[in-house]
Amino acid sequence: MDEYMEQITMKANTLIEALPYIRQFNNKMVVVKYGGSAMVDEELQQSVIKDVALLKLIGMKPIIVHGGGKEISKWIGKVGKEPKFIEGLRVTDDETMEIAEMVLNRVNKHLVQMVEKLGVKAVGISGKDGATLRVDKKTVHGQDIGYVGTIKHVNPSLIESLIDDDFIPIIAPIGLDDAYQTYNINADDAACAVAEALGAEKLVFLTDIDGVCTDPEDKDTLISLLTLEKAHSLIEEGYIGGGMLPKLNNCIDAVKNGVNRVHILDGRKAHCLLLEFFTNRGIGTAIIKDEGWLDNEQDNE
Repeated sequence: MDEYMEQITMKANTLIEALPYIRQFNNKMVVVKYGGSAMVDEELQQSVIKDVALLKLIGMKPIIVHGGGKEISKWIGKVGKEPKFIEGLRVTDDETMEIAEMVLNRVNKHLVQMVEKLGVKAVGISGKDGATLRVDKKTVHGQDIGYVGTIKHVNPSLIESLIDDDFIPIIAPIGLDDAYQTYNINADDAACAVAEALGAEKLVFLTDIDGVCTDPEDKDTLISLLTLEKAHSLIEEGYIGGGMLPKLNNCIDAVKNGVNRVHILDGRKAHCLLLEFFTNRGIGTAIIKDEGWLDNEQDNE
């Protein structure tokens, strides 16, 4: 009996610890960029989707923007093509674009199915629907990489309508140019653009790393809270490189453009969203404007 009481007391304490955060983020929009290993492991998929469903059920307004790069590469290989990348961007010819759209739509509807199975309403769209994501053709140092788009405009009206109707919007990163040609979009870029257009409270990147570390080989160097000034300093001093550099630049841009807080989390950790949002310490890196902003946030709790 004592062991049972100890277990339920721990659960009660966990809920009490989460209470101020639940109150603070009630009715606020949260954009979750879903990608990496958390997309290809069935158990982790369930963990992420359960977290997102819970965010919805306790009064937050989650939006998922998903990738699908590993799945796209797998299907490209099945048709005998070799995936090609330039500076991390997939070279996308006509056939690759067709495969990418097919795979992303398949992933999209699978995520919808998982959310609906939990008793929460979801609708899957791509950036083509409602002209949500309008793009220009992207090049790399003047080099043509095919149907890869850079977002020039987000029309949030369809997303907002779905949220108002109590759905979780799940968005595939595909857009249209002015000639209505289909383009593939980097999912990180799409998530940032959507979060900025919605004025989201939070933007979350689910990745395959713990967060921002001064030494990527040492988890003990994880930075839990990062101001824009500190983020710029880390970049200038050479602590940030590889795939983290464009991601951190995306985070900086999002905060500068009105997103209150951006999180970089390890999506391989079960229930990483709940652990980051609703515990005092969190588990990843949160990027904020400055320490003064943090003081104001705490005063409003």
